[in-house]
Amino acid sequence: MKKIVLAMTGASGAVYGLRLTEELLRSGRQVVLLMSQAGRQVLRHEAGLDWTGDLIVRRERIDAYFQAGEALQHYDEDDLFAPVASGSSAADAMVVAPCSMGCVGRLAAGLSGNLIERCADVALKEGRPLLLVPRETPFNQLHLENLLRLSKAGARIVPAMPAFYQKPASVEDMVDFVVGKVLDQLGIDHRLYRRWGDD
Repeated sequence: MKKIVLAMTGASGAVYGLRLTEELLRSGRQVVLLMSQAGRQVLRHEAGLDWTGDLIVRRERIDAYFQAGEALQHYDEDDLFAPVASGSSAADAMVVAPCSMGCVGRLAAGLSGNLIERCADVALKEGRPLLLVPRETPFNQLHLENLLRLSKAGARIVPAMPAFYQKPASVEDMVDFVVGKVLDQLGIDHRLYRRWGDD
């Protein structure tokens, strides 16, 4: 697994997307980072990172933050001509973290109105892993039905639910647990949390 699309949408939990991007880059993967407008607003509110503005400005700010060079790409959410929008150039996997319930609903309906939705559709149609990290509580019936529909279509649902058996000492530890569970689903080695039964 070399290239991974990581999309950040408008749910709370922007830190999950940031931390996952860092770990994917650290593991040597190429990352295509996509963000919805609402995702950028949440990022600014929760993390103090202003990645708004035109595409050139956003790319400069993202590059300055991650310092990953060519290993990190970023496209506008409306750029349906981006290579990853095509099944012939599909990424090896896609993760939506955090994944809003609005995004879940649109994906469950099979909509492809922007690049995030199109990439998810491509992942499903090409049989590539699609991982969704919903960050919402409580779920209503529509949320649950949409998540079930996506699961039946082949998506993996990895809720942002940290565990406590590893005795987290910080918020970062709890974030790392969730990010580690996503990496587990992608088959990527990590040491972000202590596994049950490990000393």
